[in-house]
Amino acid sequence: MEVAAIPVNENKRLQTLYSLRVLDTAPEERFDRLTRLAKRLFDVPTVLISLIDVNRQWFKSRAGLDAAETPRNISFCAHAILGDDLFLVPDALDDPRFADNPLVVGAPFIRFYAGQPLRATDGAKLGTLCLIDQRPRRLVEEDIALLKDLATMAEQELMAFHLATTDELTGVCNRRGFETLARHALGVCRRRGQPATLIFFDLNDFKPINDELGHAAGDEVLRRFAGAMREALRESDIVGRLGGDEFAALLIDTPPQATQTALDRLRSLVNHNLEAGAAAIGFSAGQVGYDGRAPVDMVGMLAQADLAMYAEKRAMKQARSGMAAAPAERGSIHPPLR
Repeated sequence: MEVAAIPVNENKRLQTLYSLRVLDTAPEERFDRLTRLAKRLFDVPTVLISLIDVNRQWFKSRAGLDAAETPRNISFCAHAILGDDLFLVPDALDDPRFADNPLVVGAPFIRFYAGQPLRATDGAKLGTLCLIDQRPRRLVEEDIALLKDLATMAEQELMAFHLATTDELTGVCNRRGFETLARHALGVCRRRGQPATLIFFDLNDFKPINDELGHAAGDEVLRRFAGAMREALRESDIVGRLGGDEFAALLIDTPPQATQTALDRLRSLVNHNLEAGAAAIGFSAGQVGYDGRAPVDMVGMLAQADLAMYAEKRAMKQARSGMAAAPAERGSIHPPLR
């Protein structure tokens, strides 16, 4: 048996999957009608909408199968998401990758498999709409086109989750998306015993930008700051706009004492914007660490980081008020709070 390789963009792919907030949710008619329709149109015993998690494939909808999930390492769908087009196995017993697969030699005794990858709007392949039969089969061109059309409908339903968890202005997670994604990520950190750090950002003197330069200028500041966060942080870190001019980032496998490099990169990017003549951005940051052992309390962590941020903001104001005519340094971040 051949175990599927891990996609090169796995961290980003999982972030997108978790942002949908769809894993382990109850069955929904809008997905079930697609699998029922495909089952009837293709005359196969099993149709699945399968989503590939870290160590499992989980079925958002299943027609003709009792199991809600199976291990990822024996999954046909894990192979399907490695390509861009339909993944077709006419006869699994004649395919050395699957001939001794537990799903082939045992229930549900797969012989035929056809899986069309399901893509998110960012291109990440989340899973498949797949057909399964206990007898060898082939698909004609018309069948392939029909399966792709049904898969497109499944993608549209999945992206309804994505639209509900993405901030339209900046393109990063909104509060709901950030909390959902961060909770999943912290759960992984707990299973692996890895630390993480949550950083809460608030832009300083943002209201005068709106008042003096207009809301279009304010929107551009928010977009640029979100872009700077994405560029400064790693692909595996999670970035979100919580509302207004408040942002947050979760740095995975990073204790609080190791965040300064990332914060320095962000400061450098912000200062570069200032040199380019853009509206100035000043911000305060507060952080709280997760030790990889405690139960995950996303609400509590956000509240603690928020308090730390406001303590930082007060300290900055006091420092500025004590500096007679010295200009406040914009775009700076003070040492992380612990």
